[in-house]
Amino acid sequence: MSQMTFSDIEYSGRKKTTKREKFLDAMDSIIPWEEWAEYIKPHYPDGKRGRPTRGILTMLRMYLLQIWFNLSDEGVEDAIYDSYAFRKFMRINFIDEQVPDATTLLKFRHMMEQSSIGEQLFRAINYVIEQSGYMMRGGTIVDATIISAPSSTKNEEKARDPEMHQVKKGNEWRFGMKTHIGVDAGSGLVHSMTVTPANKHDITETSKLIRDDDEVVYGDSGYLGIEKREEIKSDEHLSSIEYRINRRPWKLPKVSENAIDWERYIENRKSSVRCVEKTTAFIAFFDYFY
Repeated sequence: MSQMTFSDIEYSGRKKTTKREKFLDAMDSIIPWEEWAEYIKPHYPDGKRGRPTRGILTMLRMYLLQIWFNLSDEGVEDAIYDSYAFRKFMRINFIDEQVPDATTLLKFRHMMEQSSIGEQLFRAINYVIEQSGYMMRGGTIVDATIISAPSSTKNEEKARDPEMHQVKKGNEWRFGMKTHIGVDAGSGLVHSMTVTPANKHDITETSKLIRDDDEVVYGDSGYLGIEKREEIKSDEHLSSIEYRINRRPWKLPKVSENAIDWERYIENRKSSVRCVEKTTAFIAFFDYFY
C-alpha cells in the first residue's frame, strides 16, 4: 500500500502489535516476492481469455495466508476483510481494489498444486527458517484438518471438483480436501504437508510426515494403532519411533477421589505438547524473536 489510509493512521497509534501481525511483517520481509512471481508467471493465465486475472503477488499473498492460518477459500476472503493485519499483508487498499473472491483463489490454488509450485515454495520457506536455526529436530506432531470448498455444481463442467470429497465430521457434513501436516514439536513450525480428499483417514498419511531423525511422534486419538500399520512396521526407522498418541477419554480407567490419576496426567502431558500445533502453522516462530 503506497498511500496511507485512515485505517493505517488509526492503527499506527496502537500500543501493542499482535503476534499475527509480527509474523506477517517478518514473512513479508523474508520472502523474495519478485523472484517467486517470476517463477510462477509461466504457469499463470495471461488474462486474454475468460475472467480478468488478478496480480500474481496478490494471489500469492492470499494463497500463503490460507496455508499459514488453515482457512478455507471463503474463510480467507472473509478474514482479509475482517483483519487489519491480513489486509496490510495483502497490500490492498479498498479505495482502489477489492479482495479476490473465493473462486479466484480456488483456481490459483489448483494452478499451484498442478504445477507443483506450492510444494516447492513450501520447502523454500522451511529451508530459510531451518537454516536460521529456528526449527528444531527430534520430534514431530501430526494432525489433519479439512479445508472446505464450494460444493456447488454451478460451473462450466456442471460437476464438483473430482479431487475433493465429502465427509461427516461430528454431526456436520463437510466437502473439500484434507491437509495432513507434520509440525516440529519444539518450535511449532510446519515441516511437511500432504493433501488428500477430505474422506481419507488421518492415519494413512502419517509416514509421509515423519522426518528421518525424529525419535518421537505425537498425535490425537485418530492416530491410535499407527505402530501396527504395515508401512510403519516394515520400515526400520519408523518402527523404532516412540508414538505418543492420546487415548480416548472414555477408555481411561476411573480412580477414587483420593488416588492420583496418573493415566489422565500422562494424557494431559501429551496434549500440552500437541497444543504447540494448535496455535496454527508458524505462529510459534515468534517465541524465538519476542
